[in-house]
Amino acid sequence: MDCKSGESAQRTDSQAFQEPEGLPEAGGEDGLSESFQLLQVDVEYERPEETSPANSAVWSSVGAAWSSKNVQRKQRHWERIVSSKKSKRKQERERRKAKRAEEPGNGTCPQHSKRFLKALTKEKLLEAKHSGPRLCVDLSMTQHMSKKELSRLAGQIRRLYGSNKKASRPFWICLTGFSTASPLYEECLRMNDGFSAYLLDVTEEDCFSLFPLETLVYLTPDSKHPLEDIDQSTVYIIGGLVDESIQKKVTFQKAREYSVKTARLPIQEYMIRRQNEKNYHSEILAINQVFDVLSTYFETRNWPEALKKGVSPGKGYVLRNSAE
Repeated sequence: MDCKSGESAQRTDSQAFQEPEGLPEAGGEDGLSESFQLLQVDVEYERPEETSPANSAVWSSVGAAWSSKNVQRKQRHWERIVSSKKSKRKQERERRKAKRAEEPGNGTCPQHSKRFLKALTKEKLLEAKHSGPRLCVDLSMTQHMSKKELSRLAGQIRRLYGSNKKASRPFWICLTGFSTASPLYEECLRMNDGFSAYLLDVTEEDCFSLFPLETLVYLTPDSKHPLEDIDQSTVYIIGGLVDESIQKKVTFQKAREYSVKTARLPIQEYMIRRQNEKNYHSEILAINQVFDVLSTYFETRNWPEALKKGVSPGKGYVLRNSAE
């Protein structure tokens, strides 16, 4: 009996030891199921978690909501900045308006819109084309100028035109010897906003062939004859020349070549040299400075006032009555 019991126990142990090597039959289904469950748990633990379509949709909706809130927050911040700038500009306009109202004489001067002032300027310039004095800028000598000199000349043309627009009695400006294919024209377009819409004449013709020679007066610092007055029947010529090497008598010789009268600004008659550290004195002015003198004299008929307007202190000259 004991022997059988021992043998039975041995068989049971042997079977239990051999079960992993093969699949148990009908009697081991519960054990097999439990083993597979354990293996499944291990595999699921080791396998990286996969995102289901449902979870992906949830996270996408959450991300979209967060992104939308972020955009709205930035938009509200930007709207606050824009609103603040508008408020500051409004306050600045009111401050300037109040300041103009406090200034003497402004109580009787009506405030005109920019459109009205622009139309008024255009009307004055077009009127000068028919009845005002004429000023030619001779640009036929620019072919030997450097790019730097062309840029300076383009800036002077811009300032000349700006001064003429502000003048109560403007000249009619004509840019002669000026090709639209020239480097200077390209420089004017680059540097001067709205240059192509300037109210002036642009022509490739030379000033000597464009007008009768007897009506021309070439303004050059090398002339012996001071300019005494401005005659509306005369066409005045300014040499459009920026030459850093200061070649003398270029414009004077060109005028003599065509037998055209010359004149210089009356600097020597109304101004004297002033001592300076560099001992520098020059009667050569930029074209916009020459125009400022002509324009101021045409309005005031006062040479000292006109020369003070156009001749800068850096030229080494001062009015006689203001000399120390």
